[in-house]
Amino acid sequence: MKVKEAPGEDPDGGWGWVLVAAFFVCNSLIYGLMRVFGIFFVEFVQYFEESAQAISWISSIGVATQQSTGAALGNAYGARVVVMAGGLLAGLGLILASQATSLFHLYLSMGVMSGLGWGLIFSPMMATVIAHFTRRRTLALGVSLSSIGLSAFAFNPLFQMLKEMYTWRGALLISGALSFNIIPCGALIQPKKPSLAAERLSVLFERPYITYVIAASLFNAGYFVPYFHLVAHSRQVGFSEYQAAFVLSAAGATDILGRIFSGWFSDLGHFRLIHLLAVWTALTGLSILLLPVSSLTALYPALMVVSSVYGFCSGALTSLVFAVLPQIVGVSRVMGALGLFQMIESGAGLIGTPLSGRAQLHKMSTLFVLMSCFHVVESTVQHKSLNTESNITKAVHVKDILY
Repeated sequence: MKVKEAPGEDPDGGWGWVLVAAFFVCNSLIYGLMRVFGIFFVEFVQYFEESAQAISWISSIGVATQQSTGAALGNAYGARVVVMAGGLLAGLGLILASQATSLFHLYLSMGVMSGLGWGLIFSPMMATVIAHFTRRRTLALGVSLSSIGLSAFAFNPLFQMLKEMYTWRGALLISGALSFNIIPCGALIQPKKPSLAAERLSVLFERPYITYVIAASLFNAGYFVPYFHLVAHSRQVGFSEYQAAFVLSAAGATDILGRIFSGWFSDLGHFRLIHLLAVWTALTGLSILLLPVSSLTALYPALMVVSSVYGFCSGALTSLVFAVLPQIVGVSRVMGALGLFQMIESGAGLIGTPLSGRAQLHKMSTLFVLMSCFHVVESTVQHKSLNTESNITKAVHVKDILY
């Protein structure tokens, strides 16, 4: 079903494509860097002499912090200043992490500080891009989010090389410097006066929205786990460090294709977005389930193929997760909806990676089976609970959007 445009709404494109480019860069320096932290996983375990479960809390703290801050501050102070402040915090956190002498230091610097910085960036940038598009919204989001796969494809071998040349400390220092590039991206956002949409937050507690948030929380619990543990899994099977890094790169490359294809296909309007999202989510869960199966033969091409399928499917569903949201709550409430959306699902993100770390202590195949269940269950919840026309709201005038 296509969303109806409100009369007088700004046309797709224009300055919106500049913001898509800025969001593209921001995503590469948030989620792209988060995905390469699997390269540091083994190093942290060995250097700090801690368990895999304890190391996994670094990622979980970062994900939980990243998903609970940006929208509220974006509403209060505007997207431009909040995104720029987020770039500063994210860079400083990674630089401090490069000097860590204990695991607790990494929790505070990489987990809390960088996570807080990432959180100040994503929701305001997402709401800003959504506000500038209607008919091509899913495509714009797909292009913006495709940088996550592109950066994962490029960053994994790059940071493997940097880690060997400068140790993990030097690699983290460089990642912090790269994060400062988010600051000029935030400066491209046009300042807007605060919106009064925050007074209409009651719609966010309606059943369709809450059901959707619960479904997305199940997705979030397992989303980062394969990226965080796939390198360790590949090494456990017997592949070299560079082979393991390229397994992640394969997933990153197909992730790009999945996001762009999904955005283009969804905007054709042949199927409802929620139906497409349920299908891609189920396929993502099944591909995770096949990861340990592909490793039973210890054949590198088999692992590469399954990893590529996982990357394509997980990339395809990501842009749809956010494209469905304005259809449920309306464009004017996207900033507030994103805030509550990410705050609730951050709880699932907080437990997902440590739970995977505990499962890894027993068997890696158990880990991937567990994470695949999260995705398959989520697709069922999405399809059954949101499969009514009454759950879809009309888009409102772009000037009502929160910046």
